[in-house]
Amino acid sequence: MELGTPKTTGPCRVAVLRALKLGDLLVAVPAFRALRAAWPKAEIILVGLPWARSFVERYRCYLDGFREFPGYPGLPEREPEVARIPAFLNEMQGERFDLALQMHGSGSFVNSLTVLLGARHAAGFYVPGEYCPDAELFCPWPTRGREVMRLLALLEFLGLPSQGDHLEFPLQDDDFRAVAKLEGADQLQAGEYVCLHPGASVPERRWPVEWFAAVGDALARRGLRPVLTGSAAEKELTASVTRAMQAPALDLAGRTDLGAIAALLSQSRLLVCNDTGVSHLADALQVPSIILSTGNNPERWAPRDRRLHRVLSGTESVRLDYVTALAEAMLEDGEVHDETSSGFFAESN
Repeated sequence: MELGTPKTTGPCRVAVLRALKLGDLLVAVPAFRALRAAWPKAEIILVGLPWARSFVERYRCYLDGFREFPGYPGLPEREPEVARIPAFLNEMQGERFDLALQMHGSGSFVNSLTVLLGARHAAGFYVPGEYCPDAELFCPWPTRGREVMRLLALLEFLGLPSQGDHLEFPLQDDDFRAVAKLEGADQLQAGEYVCLHPGASVPERRWPVEWFAAVGDALARRGLRPVLTGSAAEKELTASVTRAMQAPALDLAGRTDLGAIAALLSQSRLLVCNDTGVSHLADALQVPSIILSTGNNPERWAPRDRRLHRVLSGTESVRLDYVTALAEAMLEDGEVHDETSSGFFAESN
């Protein structure tokens, strides 16, 4: 198999290992796009966490199927179901993939797992000095740069040209209908509300509840309706923000699936969020955002458009007064979607 001439002699079946969360898959979309362009007739299968089955269904233009990853010792994304691992590996080996592509990360822990998938060839990243299954098909892990560009660098190393580094998220009519059915959604007018997302998978990366509430109140005084978003596990967190606010807010935490939260976000004036998956949704949908990055390496996950999306990190820039002033300035500067006079979600019933 010559990876350098993919359109004529590329693999027929490819297993892509990236068993990670929402943001990690959204920033991998440019790489999936490049894979499909290079190997238009290949069957491309994502090996991912259980939630990602719906992600694959949405990106059928790039991905053909899904295999659930049961976890693996040493990987933090999922508690490994040790009893399932032998059967999982046996099933993957039985599928006789032409290529197992390790896009999970640097290669520590996972390169041996990638080989165990039993494909004819394996490719991906490796850390110099650690296990490298194939020097011709594994490239050194980049320690700098945006995640999008790191993944594209791997494909370019394999001879697959980039098709652009922009994110994308295909919205469907059902997504908007799902929002329209939510209690309180009939009060929302497109372009007349803002989304606040106080959650993050790591508690240490969360901006204070009281500050989210204060920003929500400040934007409410400008005539915008605050909408709280989050997962079912974050319902108490969003409820705490709502209780701390003086202005009324619509709390939709735990009430939206991926498509619905994307549809909701697509019609908002602004998103204020922690450094988490929803920030990449805003990037894909070109919704203005303020991303509060209190974690490490913000440059790795930053959006490409740093004018539409403001990434704040460091003690000074994530102060409440600074964030509030920035949010108001972004609204005044017009870095928002055009307002419409119609009730978007109300009309979708």
